[in-house]
Amino acid sequence: MDLFENSSDWAKKLDPILVKYKGRKHPLDHHNLYQLLVMVVLSAQDSDANINNISPALFTAYPNMESFLGSNIETLIPYISNVKNFKNKAKWLMEIAKKIQKDENIPLSMHALVALKGVGRKSANVIRREFSVPATGIIADLHVIRVAPRIGITAETKDGIKAEKQLMQVLPNNIWSEIGMAISFLGRETCRPQPKCPECPINSICKYYSEPYK
Repeated sequence: MDLFENSSDWAKKLDPILVKYKGRKHPLDHHNLYQLLVMVVLSAQDSDANINNISPALFTAYPNMESFLGSNIETLIPYISNVKNFKNKAKWLMEIAKKIQKDENIPLSMHALVALKGVGRKSANVIRREFSVPATGIIADLHVIRVAPRIGITAETKDGIKAEKQLMQVLPNNIWSEIGMAISFLGRETCRPQPKCPECPINSICKYYSEPYK
């Protein structure tokens, strides 16, 4: 099967997961833009569950962006010491706070978001999707990177930027805002490293599930 065969039909093929997961909140348990920005920075190379676990105490101590300005790295670290790469992430958060100053200054453009320390395209796409900004890209997290090649939408790659570019080439932009998270949720719940293929709502169009991939 050619990778880009019938690319115009992908929106229809993926409709079952778009319907199932449309509008579902990202697993990072945020309550506002400030919290989500902090959490996506902390979540790099770590699990959403771990970030959710440490966030209540963190946000009690640091309720808004301004609260970082009256603090320092040494004071912040105890709240995030269970997070991977916490020393660098503490520096990044302090740098973001100095640059942004206040919650209302948090940007939502792709260009401005990726200019912040610790925020790449994946994180920026997550933030923009959660706050209903028209998509200029597609979320390509580790679940999407694993699942998309199995379905047959992209070639194998471990690079999120390359995966996103392939998805953008194949998928119509009217589904960009939701399809990344839909594939991600599918990967979290069904298309695990050991996939539960019989339970998958799109197994009928999946390359992995079809012969000779069974």
